[in-house]
Amino acid sequence: MPQTYCDYCNTHPEDEFNKPYHDTQYGFPIKNDDELFERLVLEINQAGLSWILILKRAKNFRKAFHNFNIQKVAKYKEKDIERLLNDEGIIRSKLKIKAAIVNAQKILELQKEYGSFKKWLDFHHPLTKDGWTKLFKKTFFFTGSEIVNEFLMSTGYLPGAHVKSCPIYKKVAAKKPAWMKK
Repeated sequence: MPQTYCDYCNTHPEDEFNKPYHDTQYGFPIKNDDELFERLVLEINQAGLSWILILKRAKNFRKAFHNFNIQKVAKYKEKDIERLLNDEGIIRSKLKIKAAIVNAQKILELQKEYGSFKKWLDFHHPLTKDGWTKLFKKTFFFTGSEIVNEFLMSTGYLPGAHVKSCPIYKKVAAKKPAWMKK
């Protein structure tokens, strides 16, 4: 089978954001809770917008949200919300900012109960897309089916991040623990 990259990488070959993300992050398992939180917040912010816009602003998001430190974001107050609403480098949606704060607080609760956000995800794996969506809607704020699907595909919990003929497909598969390949 000839190797061909996933369609969205072929759409804009000169793009300096999609291809590196595709080749080094998309579909690869994430172990660190702050990085998982970052991916969740970025997926939430993508809702209604293009992923390339989010990739272009990812560095600004990291700076604005204290490198997605869950402990810090969970403590954000009104002054932090105002600061973020005035930050032109991110998506300035009060609802999406609130989602980041509320979800950081929820992740802290999950960490107390399960030891980490990742362990909570692992505990529930494998679920169907519908099962994950129900769980996320019950647990988090502003997590519809597409956000949940993309978050879980992009972190390796759901299949579909890469077509089988994509050269990255095998790299992603090699990084997944055996239990996650079910």
